[in-house]
Amino acid sequence: MTSALFKPQPPDPLQIAEELASTFAASAVERDRQGGHAARERRLLRESGLLTLSVPREFGGAGANWSTVNQVIRILARADSALAHLFGFHHLQLAGIQLYGNARQQRELLTATVEQGLFWGNALNPLDQRTVANEQGDGFVLKGVKSFSSGSVGSDWLTISAWHAPTQSALIGVLPSTTAGVSIRADWDAFGQKQTDSGTVEFRDVALPASLVLLPPGEKPAPRATLRSQVAQLIMTNLYLGIAEGAFEAARSFTSEQSRPWFASNVAAATEDPFVQHRYGELWTLLRPAAVLADHAAHELDAALGKGALLTERERGELAISVAEAKVLSHRAGIEVSNQLFELTGARATSNKLGLDRFWRNVRVHTLHDPIDYKYRDLGRYALHRTLPEPTAYS
Repeated sequence: MTSALFKPQPPDPLQIAEELASTFAASAVERDRQGGHAARERRLLRESGLLTLSVPREFGGAGANWSTVNQVIRILARADSALAHLFGFHHLQLAGIQLYGNARQQRELLTATVEQGLFWGNALNPLDQRTVANEQGDGFVLKGVKSFSSGSVGSDWLTISAWHAPTQSALIGVLPSTTAGVSIRADWDAFGQKQTDSGTVEFRDVALPASLVLLPPGEKPAPRATLRSQVAQLIMTNLYLGIAEGAFEAARSFTSEQSRPWFASNVAAATEDPFVQHRYGELWTLLRPAAVLADHAAHELDAALGKGALLTERERGELAISVAEAKVLSHRAGIEVSNQLFELTGARATSNKLGLDRFWRNVRVHTLHDPIDYKYRDLGRYALHRTLPEPTAYS
C-alpha cells in the first residue's frame, strides 16, 4: 500500500458553500431587516477559502471552473442572495483581471488576492460616465462618481471604469479601496439585496498609474476579453435561480408543515390538494429548465475560456445566446416562484417574522440590473435571422 492512498483530499467547495449557506440562513431574515454591512458574514466568506476559488492554481488559488463557481453562487443565493451577490461579484472582478490584464498584472494581483485574502469590489459601471479619466504622466487622474458599486463598502480593492473623452471610450483599471482621493459611501437603500454593500464611490483627483490600467482607452478588446459580460450575466442567472430555488423550498416546507387544507378540498393535508399539486408542478417546470440551461451555459463558458486567444467572434456570440437563454428563464423563475409562493402558503405565511417576502424583494431589485426585454430581442433576432448579439458590457 502506497502513501499516495493517504493524501488528504482537497476541500469540496460545494460542501463548504452548503455549510456557509446554513450559517447564513440562520440570520438571513434579521439581517435583511437591518440592512447595512454584513461584516461577520464577509469574514466567514474570507475564512472559507472560497474567495480564491476562481484564481488559477499557478497563482495559489483553487483553479475552479465557472461551472463550479456558479454552483456555489446558486447554493449561497438559496439562503442569502445579498451575500451570494457579494461573492459572485468578487469573482467577476477576478475574471476581469484574467481577461483584460497582462501577464504581470495577473500574477501580481491574483497572487496578492490569495496571499492577503483580498475581497474585491466593483466600481465598473460602463453606463455611468460621470467618472472621467485625464492623462497625467504615464497614467491618469480620475474625477467623478460611480453608483451601484456592488461590494465596494468593506472592499480591499476595486475594479473601476472611467470615461476618456479624447477617445470617446472607457478605460478599465484597478485600485486599492484606500487610495488617496477614493471615498466610498454606504448609501445603498433599495428595498431588496440590502447587504450587497453597493454604495457610491467618489474619485477626487485619484491617480491611476499605468501599471494598474487593465484596458487602456481606445483599445478594442479581443473576443476573449469581451467574455467578462458573459461571466457577469451568468452570475446574475445563478443568483436569480438560487433565489427561486430558495423560495420554492421555503414554500414547500411551509405547505408541508404548516398549511391547512382548504375546506372545499376534502383532503386531510394541504399537500394532497390537487390544485396545490398542480401549482407546484407549474413552478417546478419553471425551475427545472432554468437550471438545465444555466448549467449548460456554464459549461459553454468554460469551453469558450479554454479556447484562449483562438476564440472566434462567432463562438463568442453563440455563447452569448446560451447565456441569454439561461438568464431569461432564471429571471422568470425567480419572479414567478417568489411571488406565487404566497398563493400556495396562504395568509399566515405573510407574517413579518418569517420574512418570506425577502425572496421577491431581492429578485425584483436585482432583475432590474439590465432590461430582460433586450435579451428576448437578442434571442428573437437569433431565431429569425441567426444574428448574434453585439458584444457590449451587457450582451
